[in-house]
Amino acid sequence: MSASGVSFAFAVMAGVLDVAANLASTKSNGFAKRGWGVLSILLVLAAFALLAEAIKGMELAIAYAVLGGTGIFGTAICGRLFFGHKLKPIGWIGLMLVFSAVLVLHTA
Repeated sequence: MSASGVSFAFAVMAGVLDVAANLASTKSNGFAKRGWGVLSILLVLAAFALLAEAIKGMELAIAYAVLGGTGIFGTAICGRLFFGHKLKPIGWIGLMLVFSAVLVLHTA
């Protein structure tokens, strides 16, 4: 795998950890359940540690867009699967636009 591929993988993994942090934050019930809240904070820290690795081989704007796009898309899907959250069709269109924009940005 090339250096840019490794950096992209770090950015995607950071996004996955961001999704996990969002899910843990939801489970914390406004940090009333401290264990879930602490896990959420630790996952955010780990996500940004991976982002720091990603920017060693790619531009910050691209790495952060990949993290953000992965986080937004993953959180919407996991929110639907685990918590029954529903998006309107326009929300899914927006998610597809975000995902497409991240792919275009990565190839730029």
